[in-house]
Amino acid sequence: MTDLPPFPPVDPEKVARQRHFAISLFRLSGAFIVMFGFLAIAQRFSWVQGTKAKAFGTIMVLTGLFQFVIVPRLLVALFRKRPPQ
Repeated sequence: MTDLPPFPPVDPEKVARQRHFAISLFRLSGAFIVMFGFLAIAQRFSWVQGTKAKAFGTIMVLTGLFQFVIVPRLLVALFRKRPPQ
C-alpha cells in the first residue's frame, strides 16, 4: 500500500475569509433578487405585465429577502458547528 501524503495544514484565517465571502455573496445576490422583484412589480419588463407581474415580483421579493436575511444566518450556524480542521 502506498502512503498518501498528509493533508496540508488548514489556515483558519483563509477559511474565515472564504466563509465571509460566501456569506457576502449570498447577501448581495439576495439584494439583486429583491431589486429585480420590485422592477417586476413596477411592470418594467415587457414579458410580464398586469397581475402576473405583481405576483411574480412578490415571489421574487420574498425569495430575495429570504436569501438576504435567513440564508446567511443558516450559514453562520453551520460554520460554527463545523470549525476548520
